[in-house]
Amino acid sequence: MTLLWPWALPLLLAVPALAAAYLWQLRRRRREAVRHPDLTLVRAAAPPSRRWRRHAPVTLLLLALALLGLAGARPQVEAAVPMRERAVILAVDVSGSMCATDVDPNRLSAAQQAVRRFVSRQDQDIRIGLVLFSGFAQLAVAPTTDRQPLLQAIDTLTTGRGTVIGAAILKSVDAIAEINPDVAPASVDDPAGMMPSGPVTSGVAPAPTVPGGPAPSSGPDAPGSSVDPRGPSGTVPEIVVLLTDGANTRGVTPQAAAKVAAARGVRVYPIGYGTTRPVSLVCTRQQLGVEQGLPRWGGPGTLGRDGRNFLVIDEPALKEVARTTGGQYFRAGSADQLQSVLDDLPAKVQGERRQVELSPALAGLGLLAVVGAVALSARWRVFP
Repeated sequence: MTLLWPWALPLLLAVPALAAAYLWQLRRRRREAVRHPDLTLVRAAAPPSRRWRRHAPVTLLLLALALLGLAGARPQVEAAVPMRERAVILAVDVSGSMCATDVDPNRLSAAQQAVRRFVSRQDQDIRIGLVLFSGFAQLAVAPTTDRQPLLQAIDTLTTGRGTVIGAAILKSVDAIAEINPDVAPASVDDPAGMMPSGPVTSGVAPAPTVPGGPAPSSGPDAPGSSVDPRGPSGTVPEIVVLLTDGANTRGVTPQAAAKVAAARGVRVYPIGYGTTRPVSLVCTRQQLGVEQGLPRWGGPGTLGRDGRNFLVIDEPALKEVARTTGGQYFRAGSADQLQSVLDDLPAKVQGERRQVELSPALAGLGLLAVVGAVALSARWRVFP
């Protein structure tokens, strides 16, 4: 517990001083009492005595003064934010590699089922948003408590080429900024100088569309802010759950985007999905967004200029994202593991802790004690 105004604590010394004065007065009355030779007659004439009654109003009054004095010091305690005050942004990879069949029937179908169950099982008061990314990051569903558009978007995912993990993190931060005024948008002109100049999605193919979803934008373009939105715990209630099966192929690196999110107190929980030995890619017609048959295309993946297979999870990058933002990295090599990770995620996510001031509660209790002291004194007529 911390005190904002510790200089007010000396006022509490009035409580023991008044208590001492009250005890001194009681002793003085005993000395001045009139002596009577027949105590039996006095006891018979006196009404039944309840000695605690005469002290109860004074005790309540001293308690009220103590509570009001402590409230004046403005004590604060750290408390967890209720889950209903949080929002979750699901950033889901819909790149072509999600058609890999190392997860039955393919990665994307299994992910759709797991994410759908995650959304359905969350408390109805929790806002959930959906960001989709392949060669472009798109806010498919803004954070909402309405599950219907979320489930519809999840059921109608289509794939695209490329994987922009960094842009997905920035787009998720933008989605949080829309509902939390204390979070600055992820501007490409970040005041910390961590972002490159120019649009982060320059030269990138359009994102896959979602029926009823918003039109793709050119990327984060809101002005930056040097204001630190983080509370005493360094985080905001909103979190990002990032599901990807590959490595960043272009645009902002995940590490750079993680620094922008961390500067705004946004925690990212990456999930590395799929095996380390991707096989052939098979997408359904709906997942490809075409009307032809069920095609089989591609082999176990292609190598980038640096020799990296972009169908294999870049675990070092994802672990760095979690470490930078204060989140946690999870590994899911199968559909069952992915389902288990998402089912256990709410319990593993540490809630934000804020400083809560106790002065209003203490002042309220103090006033109740005063009212109680006056009421008992009037009822029992024992106030000294």
